[in-house]
Amino acid sequence: MAGGSAIRGSRVGAGPMGEAERGEAIARFRVSYWCLNGHETKPSFAEDGTVVIPDQWDCPRCGFPAGRDKSNPPSPVVNTPYKTHLAYVKERRTEAEAQKILEDALRNLRGDDEE
Repeated sequence: MAGGSAIRGSRVGAGPMGEAERGEAIARFRVSYWCLNGHETKPSFAEDGTVVIPDQWDCPRCGFPAGRDKSNPPSPVVNTPYKTHLAYVKERRTEAEAQKILEDALRNLRGDDEE
């Protein structure tokens, strides 16, 4: 004998299961946004006038920023990678300057202060 429940798919104490029990939904409208890849996103906003419509929206497909002007979508933000200490030093000094500093430091360590 198969044991079971007379009401399948619900549990005792579960809340209402339909919109009629939840009340009326608020009026909404959709705004179109386009990203650089041509994807269109249409989030919905409440019509009550309290919501500020953003100029940009993140595209859920590619992650690029999307704008409301289809012919001129915003460019993606360029993230600069993490720079090491050595990368910053190489920006400030040429190879010749680095070689001179190294030679001076080695001369000081060896005790050859002949300058």
